[in-house]
Amino acid sequence: MELLSPQDSTRSEVRVTVGSIQATDSRVPELRLWGIRRSIALAVAVALLLVGGLIAAALRYAGWPGLERGATVTAATLFDLLKLVFAVVAGIGGVAALVVAYRRQRVAEHTNALAEFAHQLAQAADLRAEVSKALAEAADERAKIETDRNGVRLFNERFAKASEQLGSEKAAVRLAGVYAMAGLADDWMEGRQTCIDVLCAYLRMPYNPPPGASSEAAQTDDQVPIANVETTRTAREEREVRHSVIRLVGRHLRLAEDDAASWRGYDFDFTGAVFDGGDFSHASFTGGEVSFGGATFTDGDLSFDGASFIGGEVYFGGATFSGGEVSFGGATFSGGEVSFDGASFNGGKVSFFEASFTGGKVSFFGATFRGGEVAFPAATFSGGKVSFPFATFSGGTVSFKLATFSGAEVSFTGATFRGGEVAFPAAMFSGGEVSFSKTMLRGGAVSFSKARFSGGAVSFDGASVQVPPKFDEWVGGRPPAGLVLPGA
Repeated sequence: MELLSPQDSTRSEVRVTVGSIQATDSRVPELRLWGIRRSIALAVAVALLLVGGLIAAALRYAGWPGLERGATVTAATLFDLLKLVFAVVAGIGGVAALVVAYRRQRVAEHTNALAEFAHQLAQAADLRAEVSKALAEAADERAKIETDRNGVRLFNERFAKASEQLGSEKAAVRLAGVYAMAGLADDWMEGRQTCIDVLCAYLRMPYNPPPGASSEAAQTDDQVPIANVETTRTAREEREVRHSVIRLVGRHLRLAEDDAASWRGYDFDFTGAVFDGGDFSHASFTGGEVSFGGATFTDGDLSFDGASFIGGEVYFGGATFSGGEVSFGGATFSGGEVSFDGASFNGGKVSFFEASFTGGKVSFFGATFRGGEVAFPAATFSGGKVSFPFATFSGGTVSFKLATFSGAEVSFTGATFRGGEVAFPAAMFSGGEVSFSKTMLRGGAVSFSKARFSGGAVSFDGASVQVPPKFDEWVGGRPPAGLVLPGA
């Protein structure tokens, strides 16, 4: 049997599409300029040659006139020469300035070109980095997919192996399969519910408890008829395997909610299973659904002592209690629902000793009490509701001895009493309500011996009474406030 993987192992390979990267010239822009001295000298020389050429051209055009030198140089002539010299010097300076300005412009343009080139390089580097990151993520994703595939393959192999062991004819191999399946549930969170379902399904398999299971420790094979020795031994071995399943479930429900191996919040389906003992003590039912619907409780003790019911639902609807004890001693009910609707109590005992009811609901709707006992000794009712609507009492006992009612509601609305007893000995009523509205008291006993009333309400409004409820004598001969007797 192969399980579905938590991630689809057949999904297509990871593909990364990388767009084209704009090509950039790998050569750094070069600035080709002569030295400043050389540039200025060349510019001055070219300027002088140009001026000389223009003068020669002008003289040639004028016919190469002769120059006469006077005996003396006048001040005007000297001034004119000086102006000419200054003009030539100024021209040379201007040419040099032009050269310098040209070089400065070229240098600025080259600087801008370098900056643009650097920007392009930075963009290319960023794009390459993004591509490298995408490729690395794709590689990681491929590795993760491969790891998941390998992990799921390994989990499937472990699951198949554990399932095969659970189907073995040898009890020792089945026991190993139980622990292997529980270990797989701890390691494989995505498949944990499936592993739990398999363990629960094992308990739902047909099972005949060994004879005298409740006193098995005192019984030896010598005390069993020879023809039944092998059958009894096989039943005892199977009982040990089944109790191991229950112990493992209880152990995981006792773990803290943040523990990676905790099974809180998961569903447990024990519908129709046969229980001849087991340990769910101190388990925490904080979510999910736990079903014992239609289960059979025979010999042995099934313990919910100290368990917490804070949400979710525990369902015993249609269950049959024919022996042994189901104990909720010290359990806390502050949310969710525990349902015994339609259950049949033919023997054994269901005990809520010192249980605390601060919220939620415990329901015995339509339950049948023919024998055995349902007891709430020293229980505290400060919230929520415990109800027995339309239940039938023809035998057995429902006892609220020393219970404290400071809130909540206990209801027997529409119940029929033909035998047995519903008793509230030494119970304390200081709040809440106990209702026998529209009940039919045809036999048996409803007793409030030594009960104390200081508040709350106990009502028989609309009850049909042939056998009246029993109370101690009241001070002054009048019933306490809050007590509504039949026909009142």
